[in-house]
Amino acid sequence: MAKLPKGIFGPVSGKIGSVVGATWNGQPYLRQAPRPQKRTKLIKSAARLANEAKFKLVSTWLVPFHPFVDVGFKNVPEGKTALGAAFSVIYHQAITGTYPVFAVDYAKVVISAGDLPGLNQPVMNLIAADTIEIKWQQNKLRTASFDDQLMLALYCPELEIIDGFIGGVRRADLQTTFHLNPLMAGKAIEVYLSVTSLNRKKIADSIYLGRLEP
Repeated sequence: MAKLPKGIFGPVSGKIGSVVGATWNGQPYLRQAPRPQKRTKLIKSAARLANEAKFKLVSTWLVPFHPFVDVGFKNVPEGKTALGAAFSVIYHQAITGTYPVFAVDYAKVVISAGDLPGLNQPVMNLIAADTIEIKWQQNKLRTASFDDQLMLALYCPELEIIDGFIGGVRRADLQTTFHLNPLMAGKAIEVYLSVTSLNRKKIADSIYLGRLEP
């Protein structure tokens, strides 16, 4: 609202229509009022939309795997987190498709990374609807210890749940059987296997054993 502090013939103070009255160094003057800025709606690029969709997919998909990748990527470079390292690997190498349809390539998923030797020639079999058997050969490498521990992750895409274990089975055992969560019986299961040292300071690269079909 404009004011006329010295009557109708005095200087104008304030806004009248598209004009603004003001005083500078004791001198009154008029200037054009600034035009209101139009707010433009931010339009996201296709690349940004694709990136956000992939980010959301990996973040959500990784949730059941957190206990496994916390061990599997424990020995990452300083400044990184185990979850962040796992996220980066899966984001860059295990996501297929184009926006807006992305999918996980289960064969390229990695749940651990390290230089500990893995199991020697592991073979899996479904010996019952809810029971998996894994056998492997003796590993004679000096860097492989008899008490290295197995890490087994079994993921059911249909239910989006995971089962398995970390530790409790030694490299020297040469075989193990595992009873699945009853909800997973009769469902397709993606199987991942790795080995960690007893003190969890060393870890092997995980391997994808394949899909168990019902």
